[in-house]
Amino acid sequence: MNRGKPEPVQVIKQRRDAALEKLTASIPYLSYLDIRFERMGDELTARLPFDEKLIGNPALPALHGGVTGSFLEITAVIELTWSTLWDRMEGGGPEAAAIEAGEFPPLPKTIDFTIDYLRSGLPRDAYARARVNRSGRRYASVHVEAWQDNRSRLFAQATGHFLMPQPDG
Repeated sequence: MNRGKPEPVQVIKQRRDAALEKLTASIPYLSYLDIRFERMGDELTARLPFDEKLIGNPALPALHGGVTGSFLEITAVIELTWSTLWDRMEGGGPEAAAIEAGEFPPLPKTIDFTIDYLRSGLPRDAYARARVNRSGRRYASVHVEAWQDNRSRLFAQATGHFLMPQPDG
């Protein structure tokens, strides 16, 4: 069997980065909160840059709980979506071409999302990473952790269950 010449790693990296950028650009609330995702291999880290509009209690000051919850849920949904897209992009063919063109499957729907507020979010950048505990055809479970200055000092964490989009047919 004669295989074609493998693509350079930089070309693959650029294709993955472009797909992630298109995925995040397809969600308007991400741009409103200015949430950004950084990719290292198949691992994503979400970053919520500090902005005065994110303060919920100006007396402390502390990040608004709704912003923290949204940040965690968005991180979980993007990680879950990215983990399924990663496999499809690696497979090549028409599915990979559609993803490169910015045609994404519907996002998973939240069934429930439980947030643990461990301490006040300070007026500074926040970071989060999600881990997919289980992902099947119909259901997925994801755990998310958020921190600010020190990854070992979480300020919030969450566990969510999601209904996975079903293929047409």
